[in-house]
Amino acid sequence: MRGRTGRRPGGQDTRGDILDAARGLFTEHGFDRTSLRAIAREAGVDPALVHHYFTDKAELFAEALSMPLSPAVVVRRVFDGPVETLGERLLATYIAVWEGPGADRIVAILRSAMTHDDAARMLREFMTATLLRGLGEHLDVDQPELRASLCASQIVGLGVLREVLGFTPLTATDTPALMAWVAPTLQRYLTGPAPSVD
Repeated sequence: MRGRTGRRPGGQDTRGDILDAARGLFTEHGFDRTSLRAIAREAGVDPALVHHYFTDKAELFAEALSMPLSPAVVVRRVFDGPVETLGERLLATYIAVWEGPGADRIVAILRSAMTHDDAARMLREFMTATLLRGLGEHLDVDQPELRASLCASQIVGLGVLREVLGFTPLTATDTPALMAWVAPTLQRYLTGPAPSVD
């Protein structure tokens, strides 16, 4: 990513430029490997301006990478329909988030969540607000927290391997094929009987 040349004083668009630069660098490098100085350089501003607008890197990260889709929208998309196709809608919704507007934010959060508490918290809260809230409000199932967590493990795992690490078998597989492989597992987690453990 090419930075702008020279530095300029703060202006009307400075804050937005800093957020844009931060978004790009967090996406490319993750939280730990992105410095405020590098963000300032990319935005073409003096590093002091970054500190003027944002208390620290964690605050900048949280604002730059706020989730591109609200939990309420996800819940509505996933749980508005037949229970029998719930797993399919759940996976389709998350794939659409990964590949839609603001997908770079999701990738940055996935990349940073492995090493940074704020990113992990953002991802955890988003998954909890969508999966657990939806299960609690729309389905009468046992162990909803465990079911939601199992679904999250599949979705986040797929997102990390496909969108962050670029595992070729997954990146080379189109969405309908992924749906056919993964959606039945999500459906079982969501509505299947709990396994009997002796």
